[in-house]
Amino acid sequence: MKRAWRIVRKKRLADAFTGEGARLGGGRWNKAGIPAVYISETLSLAAIELFVHFTRKDLKLGRSLLAIPVEIPATLRQDELSMKELPPDWRTSPPPNSTKALGSAWAAKGNSAVLRVPSAIIPEEYNLVLNPRHPDFRKIKIGRPRSFSLDERMWK
Repeated sequence: MKRAWRIVRKKRLADAFTGEGARLGGGRWNKAGIPAVYISETLSLAAIELFVHFTRKDLKLGRSLLAIPVEIPATLRQDELSMKELPPDWRTSPPPNSTKALGSAWAAKGNSAVLRVPSAIIPEEYNLVLNPRHPDFRKIKIGRPRSFSLDERMWK
């Protein structure tokens, strides 16, 4: 089993693994209309991925977070986008259409429930995009949420 992490606000716990948020707004690796769940291979990367979207006004939100462990069976097929396959603009913000198209094409092919992608924040580390519509998604074990908070010093 491979452990990964998702951090969500407490009020988003019920839909944390539906892909609905990414379906509504799109993400770096999916176009709007395509459900996706974004998780990170480490808890620290999950925290940084969340933090880059926060502003000082979100300081209170930083106290209402849950970290959720995710166990992915080693036998589960996983696709990966290597650095060589990525377009030159893949790290830009807001996320470019080029990366949205890559992830959306992966979801449409339906070869796997997991896509491993480099983090745009720390390219040497990896995030995982989960396809909640894939039949193998149900083999992924969602752990018990635990309280998580960001240290207030991060807002210096």
